[in-house]
Amino acid sequence: MTSDTPTTPDEPKPGPRPGPGQGSGADRGISRKTLLRAAVAAGAAVPLLATGGVALARDAARSSDGRTLTPTPYCDDGDDLTPDQMEGPYFKPNSPLRTNLVTPGTPGTPLTVSGYVFGRNCVPLSGVLLDFWQADDNGDYDMAGYTFRGHQFTDATGAFALKTIVPGLYPGRTRHIHVKVQAPGEPILTTQLYFPGEPRNSTDMIFDPALLMNVRGAGGGKEGTFDFVLNVDGDTGPTDPPTDPPTDPPGGTWTSGHAYTSGDRVTYGGRSYRCLQAHTSMAGWEPPNVPALWQPES
Repeated sequence: MTSDTPTTPDEPKPGPRPGPGQGSGADRGISRKTLLRAAVAAGAAVPLLATGGVALARDAARSSDGRTLTPTPYCDDGDDLTPDQMEGPYFKPNSPLRTNLVTPGTPGTPLTVSGYVFGRNCVPLSGVLLDFWQADDNGDYDMAGYTFRGHQFTDATGAFALKTIVPGLYPGRTRHIHVKVQAPGEPILTTQLYFPGEPRNSTDMIFDPALLMNVRGAGGGKEGTFDFVLNVDGDTGPTDPPTDPPTDPPGGTWTSGHAYTSGDRVTYGGRSYRCLQAHTSMAGWEPPNVPALWQPES
């Protein structure tokens, strides 16, 4: 764990902009997240659901009796696409594959963050890469190793779960967790997750209420939930009539279902690639599709 305490905050955005692929508010009407931003700008309390939490994308994907609904054009009221935010100066590639960032004796308030990743049509996305990094209990980032850094993949239901601690504070920023999210073969979404009720939320120039987690107490720790909505269409199942079968993939040494480690080299489609992060390969994660996992060498 590094002893270097950040002395400057992440740089704020030069100005507000829509998330990847999003239209203007006029196109979509007034959304929940638009209301959240307006409330914060006006100095009002952040509006919540009657249950006390911020609406989640899963609310749109399921009916009141828990059944999955027919996909809709957008995940309302789970709402807009998840907005992007800057990466900041403390990201490191090659984080280990793990869902638990806590080691025995680690100080801090235990925190579990869980949720789902949806496409814009409210279909959950499996095999999505999520790479998390955050400050420790003292507000320090480990730049020498990989303390409080790790990546994972959503399961077949689009779910993820992370065990960590509530991050500490450092000058200029409110509490936050960084994350990169990438569906197979799609662009990377870089963003941050925030905690409700933090005094610094109102002074942090980067804070976005659309990225607030639902957080509640859980014994001696906390539980947070958040659903990501990516600018991709989820697979809604077989088409009718069926589409043409895919062409055979190009030859090479890369194979699906193999456990690769950082530094491994493969060939695919006539090119050589070096593995950046340990992972078990799967269909859809061919080297050209996942720059977070494979770096082309030729």
